[in-house]
Amino acid sequence: MPTKSSQLSRRERQIMDIIYARGEATAAEVVESMADAPSYSAVRAFLRILEEKGFLKHREDGKRYVFLPTEAREKASKSALKQVVKTFFAGSLASAVAALVDGREKISPEELQRLEDIIQKAKKH
Repeated sequence: MPTKSSQLSRRERQIMDIIYARGEATAAEVVESMADAPSYSAVRAFLRILEEKGFLKHREDGKRYVFLPTEAREKASKSALKQVVKTFFAGSLASAVAALVDGREKISPEELQRLEDIIQKAKKH
């Protein structure tokens, strides 16, 4: 599933963010959580598409479908980030990190320490 995350439209990503934040949600709950929500039937269509793409699964709760993500947010975000690095930075992690760091005004000492720790750990492997 390396390119799975690249298959998400802006609306689909918005819906996935809501479901990740809630843990699970019905179509009505997704609509309630969206500031600029499309119609209820459009949200149901998006949920069905996300399920067909393998991002969501559902369980039945009476007459309602309750949608849940098929993988943990951390795993999905790592997969998405790998795809971004591959697509926009020709697979170069250093270029991706440079793009993130170069535009920042200030990096906190805690973030710098965390980055240093990550680099040291990577050097040991």
